[in-house]
Amino acid sequence: MIMSAVIPIIKPISEMKLAPGSVVSIPHINWQEFESILQELGESRAARIAYSNRTLSIMVPLPEHEIQSDLISDMVKILLKVCGIKYQPFGSTTLKKEGTAGVEPDACF
Repeated sequence: MIMSAVIPIIKPISEMKLAPGSVVSIPHINWQEFESILQELGESRAARIAYSNRTLSIMVPLPEHEIQSDLISDMVKILLKVCGIKYQPFGSTTLKKEGTAGVEPDACF
């Protein structure tokens, strides 16, 4: 009887190459690992990150998604201006609830 050992594969998340429209979910990620992954990936990336219930999701939007996102963002800006509401655009800033969840919207104000 031949026994085989399971050898975990350890690769940096930044080496993952995902096609537009791809979504990857990685379970059992703790908050410190989430923070490390964000740091490893850096600020300039095409992928969007979400973290909730110890699951990390990485999504690469399709070009069509970006077009719709820009359109909605422009509409929100126009509505805010028409209503006289001052705003500050923050782009796809990572919003976090420490230890619990993190998400990157397409745009936020």
